[in-house]
Amino acid sequence: MLCVTTATSTYTEVFASGQFRVLFTSRTIAIAATTLRMVALSLLVFSMTGSPLLSAIAFGIGFLPQAAGGMLFGSLADRIKPRPLITMGYAIEGAAAVVLAIAPLPVWASLALVGAVAAATPIFNGASSRLVADVLHGDAYVLGRSTFNMAAGGAQLLGLAAGGIAVAALGPQRALLVTAVCHFAAAGIARAGLSDHDVAGDTGERSAMRQSWHTNALLLRDTWVRRLLLIQWLPNAFAVGAEALIVAYAAMRGFPVSATGFLLACSPAGMLIGYFVIGRFVKPDMRTTLVGPLICVLGLPLAVVALDPPLAIAGLLFAISGAGMAYPLGLQTAFLEAVPEVNRGQAFGLLSTGLMTLQGIGPVVFGGLAQVTHLRWAIAVSGVATVTSALLVAGQSGKPTLHATHADTPRT
Repeated sequence: MLCVTTATSTYTEVFASGQFRVLFTSRTIAIAATTLRMVALSLLVFSMTGSPLLSAIAFGIGFLPQAAGGMLFGSLADRIKPRPLITMGYAIEGAAAVVLAIAPLPVWASLALVGAVAAATPIFNGASSRLVADVLHGDAYVLGRSTFNMAAGGAQLLGLAAGGIAVAALGPQRALLVTAVCHFAAAGIARAGLSDHDVAGDTGERSAMRQSWHTNALLLRDTWVRRLLLIQWLPNAFAVGAEALIVAYAAMRGFPVSATGFLLACSPAGMLIGYFVIGRFVKPDMRTTLVGPLICVLGLPLAVVALDPPLAIAGLLFAISGAGMAYPLGLQTAFLEAVPEVNRGQAFGLLSTGLMTLQGIGPVVFGGLAQVTHLRWAIAVSGVATVTSALLVAGQSGKPTLHATHADTPRT
């Protein structure tokens, strides 16, 4: 059975932690800034090249490089103190935005710069997630993670909305300078507000790269941890693959241009509602029970899209699907208890790496399927695949073999 706690926390308890408030504020600002940067850079590249392909690559270049960073250097999330590491991460993002805005870089160099920064993202995110686990306990931790995810969805919506306005008002380059200011502000908040927490992991004889490989192998070899990772990776990847087809789907259905933004907003809006309701009003043991059903809620509406419903119904289906994105709330405690405490930062980095990597692969897979079949069938298949992945939840009888008190002793 999945491990659960029984006491329900409140958002008041979560935000009573000053350290969490600092992490929440800085991360929300940084996510909004990153989303704005994606829009601005994509439009800048398109204005320079006229290429839809290069513009799309510029929009999504921050995803796939995270796989390399997480696998090769993820252990740094546990080997370096979190305050300087998190501060450095936001400062590097800000510096990169300044370079993109003022330096006359060729397109390939701009993409390479963003990709290089993205490769380090799992390290900084891992340190931030480990710190949340350190300052919040029990159900407050689960609710804190829920709050983080809601903030991420809200910040992305804000970044997308502000992106178009900022670029129209300022131009792509000046909009990039706005993102730089936001990232530097996030760095300043983290530097001033976070306490000087100790290093969690080993800093001994192994190099960071060797330690990263060794710990990732340790985590992935464990059947329980691997299953918890896959449950959090696969349904998300399938659903994001469908979301990536919404623009083309709206055009294929002949919906007005304004409907595209409406459909794109439905899924994140549903996600915000789902995380709030499940996180605040559902008891911890029930959240665990709802993991499988919520995965089905995530996938089934996408399959119904194959019936070509009217615009309002299609929007409702995408919103209901988005609400199913709250299913990982029933897995947070189990995952936290399944990984060694000294490797928590890297474990969260590995989780983030898999999510980001598969979010980059999902659109390619289902976009290719749409190319050889039909758009609506590709979306429907993504829904069926999402529902099928709920089978990973069935029959959970394993127990974690990596305990939170276990220390990974380095090999000599």
